[in-house]
Amino acid sequence: MENAIGTIDIVVIAIYFVVVFAIGIGVALKTKSSDDLFLGGRSLTWGFIGLSLFASNISTSTIMGLSGAAYNSGIAQSMYEWMSGIPLIIAAIVFVPLYLKSKITTIPEFLMLRYDRRSQVIFSLLTIFASIVVETAGGLYAGAIVMKTFFPNLVIWQTTFVLAFIAGLYTAFGGLKAVVYTDALQALILIIGCGILTFMLFERLDFSWDTVVASAPANHFSVVRPIDDPSLPWPGIFFGVLLLGFWYWSTNQYIVQRILGAKDLQHARWGVILAGFLKIIPLFIMVIPGAMAISLFPGLENGDMVFPTAVTSVLPAGLVGLVMAGLISAIMSSVDSTLNSSSTLIVIDFIKPAKPDLTPAQVTNYGRITTIILMVVAAGWAPMIANFGGIWAYLQQMYAMFVPAVVIIFLVGAFYKKGNAEGAFWTLIIGTSIGIGFFVLQQMGLWQLHYTITVGVTTAISGLIFWIVSSNSQAPSAEVVANYTFSSELVNEDNHGLPWYKNYINQIYLLAAVILLVLIILW
Repeated sequence: MENAIGTIDIVVIAIYFVVVFAIGIGVALKTKSSDDLFLGGRSLTWGFIGLSLFASNISTSTIMGLSGAAYNSGIAQSMYEWMSGIPLIIAAIVFVPLYLKSKITTIPEFLMLRYDRRSQVIFSLLTIFASIVVETAGGLYAGAIVMKTFFPNLVIWQTTFVLAFIAGLYTAFGGLKAVVYTDALQALILIIGCGILTFMLFERLDFSWDTVVASAPANHFSVVRPIDDPSLPWPGIFFGVLLLGFWYWSTNQYIVQRILGAKDLQHARWGVILAGFLKIIPLFIMVIPGAMAISLFPGLENGDMVFPTAVTSVLPAGLVGLVMAGLISAIMSSVDSTLNSSSTLIVIDFIKPAKPDLTPAQVTNYGRITTIILMVVAAGWAPMIANFGGIWAYLQQMYAMFVPAVVIIFLVGAFYKKGNAEGAFWTLIIGTSIGIGFFVLQQMGLWQLHYTITVGVTTAISGLIFWIVSSNSQAPSAEVVANYTFSSELVNEDNHGLPWYKNYINQIYLLAAVILLVLIILW
């Protein structure tokens, strides 16, 4: 490590913390009701929604995981980032209008309206598990690794608790609006900091792309890989990347919650499309730097250390602090979002139904207490992630267990009018059990298919279950079909009479063209 963290770096980080806490305290003073705490008063505009979607998704586990994957196996896994625009387009067209029309606070609430209480409870529990054990703990663990790079004497478990406390404090009292406002700041810091690092890495290579390519193994910069590729075989693009992406961007409470807090349908859709464009940026400031590091820092054994090594070896004093603030921002933006969404799920899906006479003030207090409890649980589990062979592998393997069943009941359920409560319930039960079974067999070495292909297999089985059970049980009512399944009228709802640049359909065309161009270049 060439550059130790200096006084000026600590000052930069301290300024960042002061600003974040000032925003959190300012919003907390205005947070009075449960609607304020959980949905930001349903007043969020498109810019804050888009930046918050980006920042909440780009956690330290994403930065370090993508850089490490690019260093070890190539840039194929970058497709999880820049191809996010495709599931976001589906969300903008199909699910954003359905969710906002339903006036829900949580995504599991939508399942109660579309199917029944059983599906709501199961999906809510799965989402809470994913948010705390996977997302929050993963972000805290990655953050602790980063901090330990700069301060070698830190203890991982102690660091995760400190980070969780900092993020949890303003989340518990400021709610979603504090999360979104701080996310917007964090997104900007993250882009600037990682952008500077990328520039300086490229400068060390004399701005020669040929040098970058020459130092990497064959096909390192190709995203379409053979079927036996260990990082991302080509069938995984269609099964793993797109199906996991759909679950993440259309049904994941901690992501969709800021969409539910939009002031109207137009701002929700604009924010979603903005996030699609922003998701292309990590390819250039997180993935490609990992590939550049091959020639600059050969022989690193742990891929998760690629990004911290680049920061401490390349950047001068002051800029180390800026990137450090960006990495801390990534920790905050993922942890605050998952804590807020999980407390929302617990309060709205479980506590309120059990205690229907709660006052708005009591609901708000339950939300704050729940946030603090979840903060402690996530911090306690985070150190265990070291046993899963890398952050990125941990995240994707955990998701592959339950995503297929969820994809079917949402995506197929939106178009299959006969899909009913029995079909959704048994799809969740059996499909998730099969996903867990494949996960266990894979950990034991008895299942050899890549997890992205396994997602496709489990999704196909789940779809068959949904169809068979729904076809042999009572169809949903006409009211349910009319209100909670897709119809062509939703495509242009609130989209008439707008200037061409405000028409989200035109924005979708542009986003799709950019994604296609990137695919052609990286093929």
